[in-house]
Amino acid sequence: MINEPIHVTDAAFEKTVLQSTLPVIVDFWAPWCGPCKMIAPVLEKIAKEYAGKVIVAKVNTDENPEWAMKYGIQGIPTLLFFSNGKIVHRQVGALPERALRDIVSQFLEVVNSANTH
Repeated sequence: MINEPIHVTDAAFEKTVLQSTLPVIVDFWAPWCGPCKMIAPVLEKIAKEYAGKVIVAKVNTDENPEWAMKYGIQGIPTLLFFSNGKIVHRQVGALPERALRDIVSQFLEVVNSANTH
């Protein structure tokens, strides 16, 4: 069970994110990005708390620009919320922890209700 954010390369993106049976939150970030550093600890907590329910994946856009370009990522951090290989939600910019947690729980509610019907 994965209980921490995983760093995903362009080469591994399809297998890790698009083919995942679990919902995936992808954090497009870069080492020089201040707001990215602000949300990183929150994403680490979420990865631990939701281990087995959601995967938190981090894509360093400096080293792995391919998927960021495919998805039209213009500002970072951008979080893409994937379920069954499709984007369910897009969040651009850093958020306070409570707001980010609200989005994650809404995302999982939507995903879980879609999977049970």
